[in-house]
Amino acid sequence: MVWWWWIIPGLVAVVGLAIALSGVGWMFRGRPFKGGRGVFGGGLFLAVAALVSLLGLNIQTYSRLNAERQVATVDLRKLGPEHFQATVTEAANADHPQPIVHIFDVQGDEWRLEARVLKWKPWANVLGLDAQYRLDRFSGRYTETADEQTRPRSVYSLLPERRTGLDFLPVARSVTQYLPLVDIPQYGQGVYMPMADGAQYQVTILSSGALLPRPSNEAAAEAVAGWHN
Repeated sequence: MVWWWWIIPGLVAVVGLAIALSGVGWMFRGRPFKGGRGVFGGGLFLAVAALVSLLGLNIQTYSRLNAERQVATVDLRKLGPEHFQATVTEAANADHPQPIVHIFDVQGDEWRLEARVLKWKPWANVLGLDAQYRLDRFSGRYTETADEQTRPRSVYSLLPERRTGLDFLPVARSVTQYLPLVDIPQYGQGVYMPMADGAQYQVTILSSGALLPRPSNEAAAEAVAGWHN
């Protein structure tokens, strides 16, 4: 958070309040013209401070809601037609200081990563609270619906080895009854991308709770560029 957006308007507001109070004092002393001028000047300072504060809040809200954290890396190696080995590396965090590596045998044309997310109110994001998540599943999927219905499926749980901030979900629900911190107590997020030999993807999460997958090498970028709708 850029504290100057609060310090500068705060100082301007203090000056404006002092001028306005001085003007009120002059009015009570029988100097209405001088007092009115002080009240008007102080009010002008207060208005400028409020305007700058609103502008700063808007900028910080946008910045915070678009702040990204690493969630996982997905590396792919082709084993055969629509058959891949996926190495999913969960990013280190406060609950596990070292990355967690999973190796999965995946069938399909695309990989899919799912998570459960706890989303805070925007003003709570501005105060520094980031969306909490818990990785749920990793799976393969087919581009064609007909293949999805008939071809071999592969899905793996990511829950057993992960314990994150969602453990305090009951507490968050209780707190939000009295102080509305939580926007959405819990909801599902899922992202998917095409698989290709040697492709690597980075998955991040915004403070707003959205998961974002991005290709991080040329093989992944080419796979995305040639992805069929």
